[in-house]
Amino acid sequence: MAGAAVFAFIWLLLWWDYRADRAQNTDDPAFVAEFELTDHQGMIRTEEDFAGRWMLVFFGFTNCPDVCPTTLAEVAAVVDGLGEDAEKVQPIFISIDPERDTPMALADFVPRFDSGIIGLTGTSKQIAETAETFPIYFERIEEASAPDGHTMGHTSHLFLFDPQAGFVDSWSYGTPAEEILADLRKRI
Repeated sequence: MAGAAVFAFIWLLLWWDYRADRAQNTDDPAFVAEFELTDHQGMIRTEEDFAGRWMLVFFGFTNCPDVCPTTLAEVAAVVDGLGEDAEKVQPIFISIDPERDTPMALADFVPRFDSGIIGLTGTSKQIAETAETFPIYFERIEEASAPDGHTMGHTSHLFLFDPQAGFVDSWSYGTPAEEILADLRKRI
């Protein structure tokens, strides 16, 4: 009987630790936004530059024929729909095509959608390091009919990070701006 009581006591202690660990882990973000890249005005930017603001982050490239422009148009609609709360959110477009997407190319591309969107680029190494901190993939695809003979395959999710740069949620390509806006309003 004493052995059963000791076993039950140890089991309860282990169960309590397990539940405490699970509760603690559910509060931690799945990952944190980390980057050091050059913006479309030539300034070095990190996630720390946006501390205290929600970040909407999308990875793409300026020569994208459909997914990237459509997503950035949706992001612009979300930001417009936020009204006065728009200042609490920073939309960010990170290029996965640093060979073509220089700060100058981004300066021409990003403002077409919304003047508040910040375009970021860097060296191939910087982009690869940034991609490792996010759950994304990208690859160069040789295509003779594409500008400069290649296009890019890439993850097409829009990521939301909280004011401490912790991952909160993501939306797949094609999610309507109204749905993203409603979700974002609840959070901010």
